[in-house]
Amino acid sequence: MGHMIRPYGDRKDDGVVQLSFVLPVAASEKAREAARQLLARQGFVDVLVAQMEKAGEGYTFFVCYGKTQLALDYDTIEVPEVKIHKLGFDALNEAIERDLGRKIVVVGGCTGTDAHAVGIDAIMNMKGYNQDYGLERYPMFDALNMGSQVLNEAIVARAVEMNADAILVSQIVTQRDVHKDNSRQLVEMLTEKGLRDRFILLLGGPRIDHKLALEIGFDAGFGPGTKPSDVANYLYSAVLKKEGKTPVHER
Repeated sequence: MGHMIRPYGDRKDDGVVQLSFVLPVAASEKAREAARQLLARQGFVDVLVAQMEKAGEGYTFFVCYGKTQLALDYDTIEVPEVKIHKLGFDALNEAIERDLGRKIVVVGGCTGTDAHAVGIDAIMNMKGYNQDYGLERYPMFDALNMGSQVLNEAIVARAVEMNADAILVSQIVTQRDVHKDNSRQLVEMLTEKGLRDRFILLLGGPRIDHKLALEIGFDAGFGPGTKPSDVANYLYSAVLKKEGKTPVHER
């Protein structure tokens, strides 16, 4: 027997989960029953429709509780993770100067038709995010933020021009998996041009994780909550290893 786990709300292993969703019907007792039956048919028991609110003309938002009988063995789950050894701001700059002897060059942008630059700004701009300095603040990084709606062709051209070590791609809009399609097109373009191995490719966004990034063809993926220092420290190790050198924490 492995490490079996189930959700719980009031007490361990009671199987209680909270779900929220919208149905394309006006709020009514019939709509409430529709929400309950929808969850019951998915196997939930003791379903409670806790909240029912109008979400627009002919649409209703629901918050429900239900119990699931499902459990899973936590020990059988395998998920690739980005391994990062964190150095402080000054220590990381000193390590890059000592071990690499030059600045790490990074080009980033929110590519395709995506006009939301908040993600790439948080990682690259000098002010950073959550009291964590962005890459532009690091003396040993040469970081260019190309902003939003950057064509894949444009970010590749600039990375080649600057002889960049890494390309950072931010994808916020995810409708119809456009974030996957656009990111995959970048990898395909680099491969066709014989440039894929020239750059370390990082992908970030609210629907991004390391597993998805690897599947698309990137070297690493960073999801919600990522700090600029996470990316900076990852790049220090990745660039050194690409040049056949060993990061200080692995010596």
